[in-house]
Amino acid sequence: MAIATINPATGETLKTFEPLNDAEIAAKLDLANQTFEKYRQTSFSERSHWLQKAAEILEQDKADFAKLMTLEMGKPFKAAIAEVEKCAAVCRYYAEHTPAFLADVSVKTDASQSFVRYQPMGAILAVMPWNFPFWQVFRFAAPALMAGNVGLLKHASNVPQCALAIEDIIRRAGFPEGAFQTLLIGAAKVADLMADDRIKAATLTGSEPAGASLAVAAGKQIKKTVLELGGSDPFIVLESADLETAVVTATTARMLNNGQSCIAAKRFIVAEAIADKFEKLLLEKFEALKVGDPMQSDTDLGPLATPGILQDLDQQVQAATKSGGKVLTGGHPLSDRPGNFYPPTIIIDIPLEASIAKEEFFGPVALLFRVPDIDAAIKLANDIPFGLGASAWTTNNQESDRLVEEIEAGAVFINSMVKSDPRLPFGGIKRSGYGRELSIQGIHEFVNLKTVWVK
Repeated sequence: MAIATINPATGETLKTFEPLNDAEIAAKLDLANQTFEKYRQTSFSERSHWLQKAAEILEQDKADFAKLMTLEMGKPFKAAIAEVEKCAAVCRYYAEHTPAFLADVSVKTDASQSFVRYQPMGAILAVMPWNFPFWQVFRFAAPALMAGNVGLLKHASNVPQCALAIEDIIRRAGFPEGAFQTLLIGAAKVADLMADDRIKAATLTGSEPAGASLAVAAGKQIKKTVLELGGSDPFIVLESADLETAVVTATTARMLNNGQSCIAAKRFIVAEAIADKFEKLLLEKFEALKVGDPMQSDTDLGPLATPGILQDLDQQVQAATKSGGKVLTGGHPLSDRPGNFYPPTIIIDIPLEASIAKEEFFGPVALLFRVPDIDAAIKLANDIPFGLGASAWTTNNQESDRLVEEIEAGAVFINSMVKSDPRLPFGGIKRSGYGRELSIQGIHEFVNLKTVWVK
């Protein structure tokens, strides 16, 4: 993929970039290493001050950053504004809490003194996706920088201006030159970076194949990785649920980021007793959504990020119908306008044994399944290679306890949509990846837990 800004609402190529050559990459790695030796000696107070300043810049210029995101990957402008604000929040969260998160932990032993000390590792490579081009980066950068690491960002090739803007924010905030650098390179260069001794660890948010490729490259070098990959999150609605609220939330959860979110609700698993009503209400909500220019405030659904994503999604929908599924609404790209637009789509009656029923649909397509009871709902929710998040709706406490205990996922939200929060660890199991971001667990992923024994 070319490193370029291509407006997904129009298909127009707005700006292209030359990828860094080997000498330029080497220079940036050298700078990162040199910066780390001094930066690791800075105090939490200094890092906190710089990160608070980054939060201020994000808030002051949020309209500009939001417009850039909408221009490069098509998310509705109002959602882009919210994303920038969330980035400011994660900066403030780690600026405030890191001194406690990384304080020495004393352990009573037969030594005169024994404790655990948390120390930075060095240069951490972040391979980040286009769908949340600011948030995915800042939820890595904030804890990494506060821990004393330096960052190198290999962003998705279709959001290069977002990548450069983030580097500029870190620089303007006062962090030392080289503390956070953007590498405008293609995916083929990642394996070489992982083989370089100057890179100490890596994190990736993206597809299964991308995660597997990074894990292989890192494994050859015995380097730590954190992977946050795909998901086909279940949205379970049982008979006792507040149906009206569940349907409203289901619509929001499926259409989040134009349907292009790893934690978007994708498989709607509904108790048979209420399935007819849920289906009718969901259809009404989907058909009321406005598809259009993502810069307009009344737009609910913008374009998909690239023509390739549009094509892949449509092929999945056609495969679902060939397997026996029925399309209630939508089901084909919108050909009456330029850009990568796909309408809100609902598919029912997909056979559970069909392979397409277990795939991730990365766009505004909802798969609706009916089940007789909670046992069948949990079984269907777990019968998938992924395990990122799950939303479940019930007012029965016993059902709630079972859902929390038995659903195989990194997160279970009861009577709410799945979302990330700086205060809570985020990540998945199975083929959705490993490791955690955010909270205290996230900042501990890329530090050396050093045991100290003094006698």
